[in-house]
Amino acid sequence: MAKILVTGGAGYIGSHTVHYLISRGISPTDIIVFDNLVYGHEKFLPAGVNFIKGDLLDKENIRNIFLNNEIKSVIHFAAYAYVGESMQNPGKYFENNLLAGINLLEAMKSGNCQQIVFSSTCATYGLPKNLPITETEEQKPINPYGESKLMFEKILEWYNQIYGIKSVRLRYFNAAGAGFGIGEEHNPETHLIPLVLQTALGFRKNIAIFGDDYETKDGSCVRDYIHVIDLAEAHFLSLKLMNDNNFQTDFFNLGTGKGVSVKEIITIVKEISGKDFVVLTEPRRAGDPAELVADPSKANKILGWQAKLDIRETIKNAWDWENNKN
Repeated sequence: MAKILVTGGAGYIGSHTVHYLISRGISPTDIIVFDNLVYGHEKFLPAGVNFIKGDLLDKENIRNIFLNNEIKSVIHFAAYAYVGESMQNPGKYFENNLLAGINLLEAMKSGNCQQIVFSSTCATYGLPKNLPITETEEQKPINPYGESKLMFEKILEWYNQIYGIKSVRLRYFNAAGAGFGIGEEHNPETHLIPLVLQTALGFRKNIAIFGDDYETKDGSCVRDYIHVIDLAEAHFLSLKLMNDNNFQTDFFNLGTGKGVSVKEIITIVKEISGKDFVVLTEPRRAGDPAELVADPSKANKILGWQAKLDIRETIKNAWDWENNKN
């Protein structure tokens, strides 16, 4: 039976996607998760899934996966994704996010695997000129993380043109929430919603708002938060899209189309948790755009996808998981 390979499948979005695929009728035994567990958690994986600990930087390691299994499709999550760290150590990001990806594509060639869904990012747009952001927005990353993702998107175009490897590139906005009994557990944690939840639970002394003088609805930065299960569904639909014989390559922005400010997130967390906590205002951080909101209409039209869970449901799911975890 042809299988699906999920690289980085023990990570936050990857593990939710594995659970989602199974919920849509794909057998756990038809999924192979390949993860080096630097940031992933094997405990997040469903029972019955084939887990292989390995690293994409090891060419033979990944090549053997394709030689020993009939793999029809790849969902490629494996990457480093800390924007700040990429500014401090760009070589780490270009090596892992590019060289590892090339090793994967070469292994796919050896195994005659012709389909890949790529976990990209809205960071490829940098500081957008137009809002909401459509796929026609110029891609001008402002950090090595975003640049590494854009470079790999371009590599995928060439592998399609030269080798016929089909690809869907999914440009995520801000993933959040929890489902399937698992949630967001990063070390270090840099995402706003879990940081605010940890503050409400008393694990942090306070939460900081970095800048309250932006030209936004309340002066704080605005982002488009998408529930991780909605995100997982987009990967499932991308696999279906690639089965069309006429399909070659495409790319989609994944977001709700609705912006939520930092101050609004804090207010919702206080309401859902019933907890009050200290909120500090700090100076703006360099490179933070005032507003990043997706126009998801292309994904609506072509993928047949739209976000279903709103920000309150997203935060409530994450709060419930943080409480049960602790």
